[in-house]
Amino acid sequence: MKILIALLAVALLAGAALLVAIRTNGPAVLNALDRVTGGSRDVALVARTTYGEHPAQKLRIYAPADAAGPLPVFVFVHGGSWSWGDPDDYDFVARAIAPAGFVTVLAGYRLGEDGRYPAMLEDTAAAIAEAARLAPQYGGDPARIVIAGHSAGAYNVVQVALEERWLAASGVCPAGVIGLSGPYDFYPFDRPSGEAAFGSVGAGPESQPINHARADAPPMLLVHGEQDTLVKPRNTRVLAAALDQLGAPVETLLYDSFDHNAPLISLASPWRGSRDVDDAVIAFAQRHTEVSVPVQAQTP
Repeated sequence: MKILIALLAVALLAGAALLVAIRTNGPAVLNALDRVTGGSRDVALVARTTYGEHPAQKLRIYAPADAAGPLPVFVFVHGGSWSWGDPDDYDFVARAIAPAGFVTVLAGYRLGEDGRYPAMLEDTAAAIAEAARLAPQYGGDPARIVIAGHSAGAYNVVQVALEERWLAASGVCPAGVIGLSGPYDFYPFDRPSGEAAFGSVGAGPESQPINHARADAPPMLLVHGEQDTLVKPRNTRVLAAALDQLGAPVETLLYDSFDHNAPLISLASPWRGSRDVDDAVIAFAQRHTEVSVPVQAQTP
């Protein structure tokens, strides 16, 4: 019995250490763990390309093997307080989404001083436009695009979807928008990340998604953890309430025990399948792109 208790304690400590590593080292650790425990899921990297001259302006395009196209397109924008992050560390998102019948695009954008407002929005809009332009080459349908992001990336996709000027030139109309742990109402800027990315260039209320809520906004799914102390869940609540009051289609998922990173972690193995975030994200994307049957069965 003592040996069993000791083994259990070691397992619990290892699990706790892993979660600390994920929170500390971020997506790269999560990505490696997903690759080892979940495998490729028959998802292939089909293109490594760019949409600008800056090294951060890159796209990574993934597709499910042997899929009959054209498939809808799922564009994911990473977080990182507008100061760090790399789409090459987010393969696990493609392995979560592509098997459900999506060409999946991981998009980068300028960060830090180079990416201060409105550069991160210029880049996000340009990345979405380029994903739509390239989609037919890789079996994707540019008329059926869902855009998604986590944290700062959620801000980026929600803002470009709500403030019409960003996507107007490309003519891209997202079929749906998904925000995970996103900040949507954080002016005045009282955190270092907000001050660096927005306040330092004199941005004001016009930079906030809450101030661009409109009745004809694309359908949105907003996911947040109640234990998120980095981006308070009130951001999701107030934006959802504003959209709902205008009659815009919006869904929310609020998880009692989730912190800031939990919705993102839920897309990776071994958590994928044991939580319902991936199911909810995929179901929303399929519903709004008229995908009724996954290309292959989902596995944990």
